[in-house]
Amino acid sequence: MHGRAVGGSLGDMNENVVQTHALTKRYGARLAVDRVDLTVRRGEVYGFLGPNGAGKTTTLRMLLGLVRATSGTAHVLGRTAGSPGVTAKVGALIEGPGFYPYLSGRDNLRVMARYRQLPETEVDAALERVDLSDRGDDRFRSYSLGMKQRLGVASALLGAPELVVLDEPTNGLDPAGMADMRSLIVALARGGQTVLLSSHLLDEVEEICDRVGVISRGRLLREAPVQELRGDSRLSVLGSPLDITLAVAMRLGGEDGVRLDGDRVELDLPNAATPALVRALVSAGVDVQEVRRTERSLEDVFFEMTEPRSGAHRQLEETS
Repeated sequence: MHGRAVGGSLGDMNENVVQTHALTKRYGARLAVDRVDLTVRRGEVYGFLGPNGAGKTTTLRMLLGLVRATSGTAHVLGRTAGSPGVTAKVGALIEGPGFYPYLSGRDNLRVMARYRQLPETEVDAALERVDLSDRGDDRFRSYSLGMKQRLGVASALLGAPELVVLDEPTNGLDPAGMADMRSLIVALARGGQTVLLSSHLLDEVEEICDRVGVISRGRLLREAPVQELRGDSRLSVLGSPLDITLAVAMRLGGEDGVRLDGDRVELDLPNAATPALVRALVSAGVDVQEVRRTERSLEDVFFEMTEPRSGAHRQLEETS
């Protein structure tokens, strides 16, 4: 199953928890975030995707009021990002957790809870949610990387925030811990909280996110539900010679609708167009070995959107 059922009522979902307009951040001559229009709806899990250095973390830091935008606007829970009325309703884990190494996990959370004027019961509840109750009294410096990450998520959950922002929440976790974290994130949204997360694990995002935004070189390329972004299935053709197979496919499917996957040519064509494609290939002298329909993964779409040039174009130049 790709994506999940969105929690909350239809009326709730029409409310935008995060809304940015032309959000921009420059560091000297470098444009880190370029006029980003981002929308996160109440009760959903929103995946923020992009290559390293694409502007994900800078955008998240602006939403939290940790970085001032060069231009544009960012609103969180209906108010300007970073304003006092907002920060109390937002929990976040950005660029790894930062705790006192000589304090226990529980005492680190107690410090944060007291600062935020939260009852100590919040600490115990947060530890239980990330499965650290039995290690809560151990010093933070003795924690493994995965345990430190789970404690960071626990800190983001203190006070039952309306919006939870997580930067690579499964970093350092073993497979069982990753599965537990995915279940926790889905449970948060089902309970009415909104989760905005960045991740480089595309299969993870495909499994738990309702909608995704893809950012590259500071620009938001696309924002859509996971299933819509993946689009329809594709035709996969195995034929030789490859260069002629590729040329025929590009003639029928359009240059932008064709890509190479090893020695296979994949193209966006409806089922009804399959006979015409096979006839065109045979007429061009192609030995057609296989034609089958394949499902596109989120990873396929991501690399198609973020790579400067498609593999089909590169391969065509090399074989021509």
